[in-house]
Amino acid sequence: MKRHLGVFDAVVIGLGSMIGAGVFAAFAPAAAVAGSGLLPGLTLAAVVAYCNATSSARLAARYPQSGGTYVYGRERLGDFWGYLAGWGFVVGKTASCAAMALTVGSYAWPGQAHAVAVASVVTLTAVNYVGVQKAAWLTRGIVAVVLAVLAAVVAGCLAGGTAEAGHLDVGAGATFGGVLRAAGLLFFAFAGYARIATLGEEVRDPKRTIPRAIPIALGITLAVYSAVAVAVLAVLGPDHLAHSTAPLTDAVRAAGVPGLAPVVRVGAALAALGSLLALILGVSRTTLAMARDRHLPYGLAAVHPRFQVPHRAELAVGAVVAVLAATTDVRGAIGFSSFGVLAYYAIANASAWTLSPAEGRPAGIVPVVGAFGCLVLAFALPLGSVLWGSAVLVLGAAAYALRRRVDACA
Repeated sequence: MKRHLGVFDAVVIGLGSMIGAGVFAAFAPAAAVAGSGLLPGLTLAAVVAYCNATSSARLAARYPQSGGTYVYGRERLGDFWGYLAGWGFVVGKTASCAAMALTVGSYAWPGQAHAVAVASVVTLTAVNYVGVQKAAWLTRGIVAVVLAVLAAVVAGCLAGGTAEAGHLDVGAGATFGGVLRAAGLLFFAFAGYARIATLGEEVRDPKRTIPRAIPIALGITLAVYSAVAVAVLAVLGPDHLAHSTAPLTDAVRAAGVPGLAPVVRVGAALAALGSLLALILGVSRTTLAMARDRHLPYGLAAVHPRFQVPHRAELAVGAVVAVLAATTDVRGAIGFSSFGVLAYYAIANASAWTLSPAEGRPAGIVPVVGAFGCLVLAFALPLGSVLWGSAVLVLGAAAYALRRRVDACA
């Protein structure tokens, strides 16, 4: 595939993945489990994300190929671990794509959410089909608008006269378990930097570009999420925030600037659109890598001779997501995706730990903290999410074992 993307475009794609619909909705469920411990939960999520980002950046520089942790696990830990990471990512993130498409529909036209979701998937699949550079241009515009909306929300909340610094204090009701669960929910706001790594074959000078782009994107995202969290929490307080279905909209209304509410709605729809665009990119590139190794149908490994993209993988991913978005509402049933992403990054950290100093291994504590943090946050998730996530991974492992047996008998 052709290497189109420089540092700026790689950072923008990472921002499009991370500053998505989660910033408009993730704080409420996090506050529900952590209460006044929301900000410590955000900090813990950021620490784990930093370790994961550092490990992923070093591995991406070493293996600048499409596929992300699928490739790293295969090369550093063995074929099975790479496969398991790729399986969890493709299955979990395909459901996330459908959920994000429905989120676009719910904000843009609630009465026709499924129809808008399908139209969004078809449109973004078409954009991806004609080249990653086109997707990067569209993401630039989306990210610029969403950042402007979030800046207006922060300014409106802090200048409205209803913000109370006391709402930011960690009260006696905050528990360690609640903070862990909040960190697990908020971690996925930062997980989009993987999209930069999965585009390893489409980045110029990947050994320089990817290690620079990932921490820049993560740093900007952390600053944005921190500012929004402080502003919204200061206005609403942890109790009101925990019961809000539209936290940013409620915050600007409580701050005395209800005119911003429609702007927030538009920003949320665009943010979900940006996340969906980046998710389709990431899933199709991991599908390409797994198809090359025949873990998925080999035909999905084809690269378009003109547009230099994995066009069959993109069409297949788009078709599956469109069917899911048209026929089901998976927004409340993708807890296994959260579990799968944390397992994915645990494998990435384990892979980074095997690097030698000459290969760019990060400081030893980084992959250890990253892997341990991923496992702790994964099992701190609600029981249903843990069970669904474990079931998906077990099913993938069984499929892998069956395929190996069939190959051995052939």
